[in-house]
Amino acid sequence: MRACGLDFGTSNSAIGIVRDGAALLAPVEGTATLVPSAVFFDYETRGRVLFGAEAIDTYIGQTEGRLMRALKSILGSPLIDEKTALGYRQIALTEVVEIFIRHLKAKAEAFAGHEIDCVVHGRPVRFVDDDDAADAKAQSVLEAIAHRAGFREVSFVYEPIAAAYHYEETAPAEEVVLIADIGGGTSDFSIVRIGPGRRARAGRADDILASAGARIGGTDFDAMLSLDAVMPLLGLGTQLVAKNLPMPKSLYFELATWSTINFAYTLRNAREVAELAADSRAPEKIARLLKTIQNRLGHRIAFAVEDAKIALSDNEATRIALDFLERGLAAPASRAGFDRAIGEKTRRLTSIAARCIADAGLKPDAISTLFFTGGSSRVPAVRAAIAAAAPEARIAAGSDFLSVALGLTQEAGTRYR
Repeated sequence: MRACGLDFGTSNSAIGIVRDGAALLAPVEGTATLVPSAVFFDYETRGRVLFGAEAIDTYIGQTEGRLMRALKSILGSPLIDEKTALGYRQIALTEVVEIFIRHLKAKAEAFAGHEIDCVVHGRPVRFVDDDDAADAKAQSVLEAIAHRAGFREVSFVYEPIAAAYHYEETAPAEEVVLIADIGGGTSDFSIVRIGPGRRARAGRADDILASAGARIGGTDFDAMLSLDAVMPLLGLGTQLVAKNLPMPKSLYFELATWSTINFAYTLRNAREVAELAADSRAPEKIARLLKTIQNRLGHRIAFAVEDAKIALSDNEATRIALDFLERGLAAPASRAGFDRAIGEKTRRLTSIAARCIADAGLKPDAISTLFFTGGSSRVPAVRAAIAAAAPEARIAAGSDFLSVALGLTQEAGTRYR
């Protein structure tokens, strides 16, 4: 088979092929079948491009270059038409996505032992909230990227539906399942009728009862935690002497958001922050902000925040270590504080899940199982918010990071025999 299933995710990605009737994921980083969606352009070697964990480790090791992460979020934002500076040249952000997709395709072909020219691409239910034209544009841009990367045939499947197909492989009986795929950039829901007797059906459209989604995901939770716990140590919320005005907030939001961190590293920002430090009532905090910009430490802060978010899934409190910014500096973080910070987002998840059930023409008690997938589904407040929409449903989970990729690969085996 010359086809693959491709789960290009905001935080992580995977790609698979069907061999002897079984969906197999390709090793994309050493022996690992999951790779962080990250690209590093190494300026010190004048053009070396690194991917995944190697890209992140090289950046953290302070090699001079440019780290790009949360690439998928570009597709659903105004950045879709933007370029970014790589040394002395400008490159379209969509070209960075293409470089990453080409890398995954090459890994899959090495694993398969032959060229792959067909792909079943995963996509969120909504790339863009409440804007059908922008949502359609995001898919068309991703399709064009896939063609430029060398795929002759490109088709799409909603990511939660792909997860449903994977879950169905182990389902012992027919049931109605609410799939909640909470990823790095989006939260996607599908209600699917699954069961052993339905797996072999050629057409499954009648089994898909409803789908809904929104641009809410792990990167949003990272941003909320960063703004709540870390950015105040860099001066967010402090006052200026002149006219007793607050510090401008826009730069803090830029540094807290994965897809815009690189845009904070400008000489203009450094100059303006230096001027603000001279007028600040908390100059030591603004000095940290200035160091963050001058030394390009925004991504290191974001990684530290992401680690804390993960820790808070199992612990009531943690500390966000910021020694790279200032010796001994750390931001305390609690699960209760994190829950409050993301409260608006989690309440919206409850609403979207409930709407999906209603769109399927069902009552909440008609949902047999609530199946969680996606790394951000591990956040306790997220799980609780979604479970509130179907309180009587059994909770199930598969591979948080690989269910979608395996489902897409199974579908590739069906579509491109």
